[in-house]
Amino acid sequence: MLKDKCANTDKEWEERSKTRQLEMEACSKALSVLSSDDAHDLFTKTFNPALLQSKAGVHSERRTAASKLLSQKAAELHSPRLSTLATQVRLDAFTRVKKSIDDMVTQLGVEKEEEIKHKDFCIDEFNKNQMETEKKDREKSDILAKIADIEMEIKTLTGAIDTLKSEINEMQVQLKRAGEDREKENKEFQETVADQRATQKLLTAALKILKGFYDTKAASAALVQQMEPAGPAPPSGFESYKKNESASGVQGMIQQIINDAIAMEKEAIRGEEDGQKAYEAFVKDSNSSIESKGKEVVNKSQEKSENEGELVSTKEQRESTMLELEQLSNYNAELHQSCDFVMNNFEIRQTARDEEVEALKQAKAILSGSKFEEFLQMA
Repeated sequence: MLKDKCANTDKEWEERSKTRQLEMEACSKALSVLSSDDAHDLFTKTFNPALLQSKAGVHSERRTAASKLLSQKAAELHSPRLSTLATQVRLDAFTRVKKSIDDMVTQLGVEKEEEIKHKDFCIDEFNKNQMETEKKDREKSDILAKIADIEMEIKTLTGAIDTLKSEINEMQVQLKRAGEDREKENKEFQETVADQRATQKLLTAALKILKGFYDTKAASAALVQQMEPAGPAPPSGFESYKKNESASGVQGMIQQIINDAIAMEKEAIRGEEDGQKAYEAFVKDSNSSIESKGKEVVNKSQEKSENEGELVSTKEQRESTMLELEQLSNYNAELHQSCDFVMNNFEIRQTARDEEVEALKQAKAILSGSKFEEFLQMA
């Protein structure tokens, strides 16, 4: 749309420039018609009663010719100014024509000042728009970088929280397994101690019986030997009773088994105590670690929540900045639409307007009695 509009504007400018040139040529020709017969001499004789009728005829002829010329150029150039001026030249007195010229000069001066102000406004607004756009572009870049940092931080926190939760779950599983293992070990301990104590009791009872038997027999044999009367030896088949030589070995073996059972019981008790202490230490450390990691999860979750809130706020800032950039871009397009023609053709328009003003001043001077040839020589 801008390209099409600018193309049309350039085309219009060419047509307007051509029209302005033709308009200036028409004014010059009109001035030539009005002053071709030495206007100064004509005006000085205007108030001579003898020549009044002749002057009136000359004035009428010149007015008609000038008006006709201006009307033709006005039709060709579609210039309301020339058309109005042609009518005034034909109908009005020279005094009113000169006043119209003064008014037109004043109007052209106002237009010149307004165009200068417009150009200055355009330059200022373009500069402000560019500076504000650059500022917003920097803000946009900073906001986008901040969003990327926050999203990365949220991603990192999410991963850390997931890892902590996984570690907590794993420790809880290990605690459960350790409790189950401890329960098994304690059960095995109870069975081992019960077995060893039962073994000790059983073997102690057996050993007691054996000791009682063999000790009694030994004492009886000694007593018989002391009380045996003198006389012939007893008949064969009734040898004296002797202690079984392997009896002491059996008793020793039983005693050793009892000692081993006692040692095994003590070892089992020590093992149970060590296992219980290790289990309690593991439970304590695990619970402490779970508690610590739980607090860390809470802290990181809170930090993540704060980052998510900041992310929402930062994205809102991004949308606001993007909207402002869009508004600046739209305003820049409006400035181009309003200012490009003036800025691109400023010198040409100012020069053309100055030349138009100069031509009007010359026309006024001629109507006031100056000779047209003087202006030609000055040119």
